Amino acid sequence: MSPTSGQPSRASSGASPDDDVAAHDHEVISRGTTRRRYVQRGVIVLILIVAALALAYMRSGSAVVVTQAVVTGILTGGVYGLVAMGLTLIFGVLDIVNFAHGAFLALALFVTFWLVNTVGIHPYVALAITIPVMFGIGFMVQRGVLARAIGKPLENQLLITLGISLVIENTLLLFFGGDPRSVALHGDHALHVFGAVADLSRVLAFAGALLLAGVLYLLLQRTRLGTAIRAVATNDMGAQLVGIDTRLIYALTFAIGTACAGAAGTLVAPLVTIEPTSGDMFNIIAFVVVVLGGMGNVIGALVGGLIIGVTEQLSGLYLPGQSPLLLVFIVFVLVLFLRPQGLFGRTS
Repeated sequence: MSPTSGQPSRASSGASPDDDVAAHDHEVISRGTTRRRYVQRGVIVLILIVAALALAYMRSGSAVVVTQAVVTGILTGGVYGLVAMGLTLIFGVLDIVNFAHGAFLALALFVTFWLVNTVGIHPYVALAITIPVMFGIGFMVQRGVLARAIGKPLENQLLITLGISLVIENTLLLFFGGDPRSVALHGDHALHVFGAVADLSRVLAFAGALLLAGVLYLLLQRTRLGTAIRAVATNDMGAQLVGIDTRLIYALTFAIGTACAGAAGTLVAPLVTIEPTSGDMFNIIAFVVVVLGGMGNVIGALVGGLIIGVTEQLSGLYLPGQSPLLLVFIVFVLVLFLRPQGLFGRTS
């Protein structure tokens, strides 16, 4: 030990200035390689998007129709990305495939409906309530139920999250019934975006999703909590050795992921029919987005959401008369075959 600093001396630890320089150079090279990898994949994605748009134009013969599909797809994809970011964050840290994610979104839909129609709050002002409420619910669910599934077989975790989903959906059915409901956004009107027409509610939902996605990214990259979350995701045992309370990080991470689903539920409340099972479709699409972007990759989830949103809209041009999800699942299967780790995921 060094007598002045209380830290191991270089001589005693066997380290040298050359070792430090080599380690720093290795880190710089690693970061540069990662950036180049992301740029290369981004270019590939861009080329595929251009080819897809060209094919859509050939099929429809109208640039206006293609523009409308792209604008609608991007606006919808931003919300898909927010839902998927919460899902992939939970998987990346807790290593849990959360089948209850869509049910949490449905719960947020009903909370928003109650706040708007009973309390009289503006739909998007309700975000200030639904986000902390869903955060608290996620925290309690992880601490009370899922904490016992950490380290258990995968099927145990899947059954627990599926059970949570069924409990939430049936509780909503018991208290609210099965009648479809809706949330009206006063002053909603059509906007012209790059020659296409989009509802104000859809534009606001997209803007809110991007804003919250940016906040989440900054939280993970620029705060001590984010550093702890990334440390636990990288090496659970190493995080414990440096004094990080991994149990608390698990609960906070699940709570943040649930809050993302809650925020997405509030943002899309004016756009969808509100039913106890409304979250199921978002759940399915979120899993497709997570696989496309790369399991555990937050940025990949946002990019994947935009890609799936556009794919869903272009599906009506490529395959008229078919389900818009048909092309989405074709893309999903191709990704599983060609790049199972996702566009922005790393090989194991």
